[in-house]
Amino acid sequence: MRRACLILGLFVLALIWLGPLLDAWRGSFSAHMLAHMGVVAIAAPLIAIGIPLGPKPDASRAFAIALPASVVELIVVWSWHAPALRALAESSLFATAIEQATFLAAGLFLWLACLPRRGSDTAGNAAGAFALLLTSIHMTLLGALLALTPRPLYGADDVSCFGVSLSAQQDQELGGVIMLLVGAAVYLAGGVTLLARMLATPPRETV
Repeated sequence: MRRACLILGLFVLALIWLGPLLDAWRGSFSAHMLAHMGVVAIAAPLIAIGIPLGPKPDASRAFAIALPASVVELIVVWSWHAPALRALAESSLFATAIEQATFLAAGLFLWLACLPRRGSDTAGNAAGAFALLLTSIHMTLLGALLALTPRPLYGADDVSCFGVSLSAQQDQELGGVIMLLVGAAVYLAGGVTLLARMLATPPRETV
């Protein structure tokens, strides 16, 4: 199963990076958001599941890794959605490559820090759940801001995505909705799953 997840994750990554999302439709914010969510919320967890890991660190180390990973994800995501950096990534292939590489690195860092491992206990699952739920919250907030902002932040011209012409405002709103539907939902599902594992883990007997 691990190998299948790894192969599928790499396939999704190739589909995103070599397909039209970052090429023919690179001027569309909603296409950018599909690529972004595909990298951090689909490819990254699949690749993380496919990477063999050692046992889960103890409770203090689990929180010391998972929480900073969530903060790193927050900084990377919010920074690249600042209008100036979004314009830079849209106008330069080199900047796009850096953007996508940092999305993948931040996504892998978070999912590797949070996913259950051999020997995971209640504290380890709690650390992962808290970090993923925190990430879901900031994804929800950013997605809502993008969808509800009354003016376009990323240009004023009409764009084309999947053969559909959208105004800049519509394109931004659609991008925000994609972040809400994919990003926030995936991280929320991951956090809830770890919470369920935590509640199902029997307490350790003390001698």
